[in-house]
Amino acid sequence: MRAPLFYRIASVLLMLFAVGHTFAFRQNNPEWEADAVLGLMRSVHFDALGFNRSYWDFFSGFGFIFSVFLVFTGVLAWQLSRLPSETLMRMRGIGWNLVACFVAITILNFRFAFTIPIIFSVLITGCLIGAAWLSAKPAGSLVSSRFSPGQIGNHGRSG
Repeated sequence: MRAPLFYRIASVLLMLFAVGHTFAFRQNNPEWEADAVLGLMRSVHFDALGFNRSYWDFFSGFGFIFSVFLVFTGVLAWQLSRLPSETLMRMRGIGWNLVACFVAITILNFRFAFTIPIIFSVLITGCLIGAAWLSAKPAGSLVSSRFSPGQIGNHGRSG
């Protein structure tokens, strides 16, 4: 497999994660018996640096911010998948930074979330690791890309 395929799979997973998160993170299951807590989050207002906000506002805002981040990362992964392998090799720092970010997200999901976000973050992290790892490898052999066939063996000296 090649790096672009891993980036494309990660991109699709990120977009699915974003859609699912956006439409589900503010849902309440009656089995959770969280109505009282959610009601308090909505009803208790306070001044936050000149803005009248509630904990529900913060919860909603940070949830939507995370959805925007997932969409941005999905677009970025798709754009990385379209780059030539030489460019990916030169930009491998971006790939490894994405890996570090999603390793942290995966750890946080294991600590604070549940099965679906854990599965998405593990799969996305795995794809990003595969893409970053394969991006560090040159497309062709180093020898064949730097030397012509007549130079191999005589180190570039004429004959």
